Amino acid sequence: MGLLTVATALAQPIEVEDDSGRLVRLPGPAQRIVALAPHITELLFAAGAGDRVVGTTSYSDYPAAAKAIPVIGGYEQINFERLLALQPDLIIAWYSGNTAETIEKLGLLALPVYMSEPKSLAGISRNIRRFGQLAGTSTLAQSRARAFDERRQRLRQANADKSPLGVFYQVWEDPLYTLGGGHFISDLFALCGGYNVFAGLDDPAPIVGVEAVISRNPQVMLTGNHHGERSLQQWKASWQRWPAIAAVANDQLFFVNQDLFTRSGPRSLDAAERLCEILDQARARYNGGPQVSPQAAP
Repeated sequence: MGLLTVATALAQPIEVEDDSGRLVRLPGPAQRIVALAPHITELLFAAGAGDRVVGTTSYSDYPAAAKAIPVIGGYEQINFERLLALQPDLIIAWYSGNTAETIEKLGLLALPVYMSEPKSLAGISRNIRRFGQLAGTSTLAQSRARAFDERRQRLRQANADKSPLGVFYQVWEDPLYTLGGGHFISDLFALCGGYNVFAGLDDPAPIVGVEAVISRNPQVMLTGNHHGERSLQQWKASWQRWPAIAAVANDQLFFVNQDLFTRSGPRSLDAAERLCEILDQARARYNGGPQVSPQAAP
C-alpha cells in the first residue's frame, strides 16, 4: 500500500465552522484547494497550506509563490469550467466579494465550500487557524496565528491612550466608495487610536456622497495608489474644493498600499504599523496647529 493510500486511510474527518456559520466537513486534510480571493490565498500560505492551492483569482500576487498558481478568473467572475478541471477537494470563497451568482453556483456543486469573511483582525487569525485545520497544517497555523495576535496586542497597548482621530478611507472616486463597518479596516483604525467615520454603515464597501464625508469631517484621509495608477497631488487637489474638512484644511491626506490596508490577510498588521505612524503625525499637526472642528469627534 502506497504512502498516500496509508495517509488517506488514517486521515480523520474534519469539521470546521466557516465565517457564515456553516459547518464544512472533509474526510481528511484538503490536498487541492481553490482560493477565490487574494486575501484567501495569503491566509492559506500563512496557514502553511500554500502548496495545496491549485487555483486562485486575479491579483493573488502574494507571496511570490502565489503568482505561479493557475488563475481561474477574477473574484467577481469565476470560470467554473476551469475550476472543476482542477479537481479541488475544497473551495474557499469570499462571502461578500464573490458575486451572488458565484455563491449560488458554488452551492450547487458537490464539493465542500468554506466561506471566508474576516470582519476584524481577530477574524484574520481565526481564519489562519481554521485553514490550518482544513489542510492538516494546524501546528504551523496555530503558531502563526498566535504570533499575529501577540503583535496585534502589542500595537493595541502602544496606542491605547492616544487621542482618537476620525479616518476616511477612499476606495475610489467615481463613484465615491469607502469601507464601512462590515470591513476589518474599522478594527485596524481602532488599533491605532483612530475610528472609521463610516463605521456606522454595515456594508463592507458602501457608495457615499461628498456631503456625507463633509458632515463626518475626518481628520485623516487615506486612499491607495493602485500600483502607480493614481497621483497623490491630483487626489489632494480633488478635495481642495472642500476646505471645511479638517483633513483637507490641515493637509492630512495620505497614499497607502491598498493591498495591505484592504486585504483581510496577515499583512494587515504591516498596514497597522504604517497607519499608527500616520495618525501620530496627524496628532502632532493638530496639537500644534488649528483646532479641529467638534464635528470630528466620535
